[in-house]
Amino acid sequence: MKKIEAIIRKSKFSEVKEALHNVGVNFFSYWDVTGLGNEKEGHVYRGVSYSTSDIQRRYLSIVVNDNFEEITINAILKSASTGDVGDGKIFVSDIKEAFRIRTGDKGGQTLN
Repeated sequence: MKKIEAIIRKSKFSEVKEALHNVGVNFFSYWDVTGLGNEKEGHVYRGVSYSTSDIQRRYLSIVVNDNFEEITINAILKSASTGDVGDGKIFVSDIKEAFRIRTGDKGGQTLN
C-alpha cells in the first residue's frame, strides 16, 4: 500500500476530486493548509503590498493499493497542473499495514 500526499492549489480541488473519483479513488482526507513557498517577491493590490510567501493550499492524504499508485498520481498531475509556479507537490510513502476498525480486517482489502 502507498500513501500519496498532495499539496495543491485550492482553486484546483474540484478538478482533482473529480479526476480521483473518475479513476476509482473514492476515499481520501483533505484539509486547508498554509505553507511557505519559494516565491520571495511580494505583490501590490490596490496600492497595498502583501506577501505571497504564505500560500493557502489544500492538502490531500490518500492511501491506495500498490496497483493504484501510478493511476492516482497521474490523475492528480493532470488535474492539478496550471503550468505556473506554485502548482504544488506530491509525496509518496509506503504504508506497512492498514486496519478496518469496524471489523478488525487488515491489509489492502480495508481500502475497498
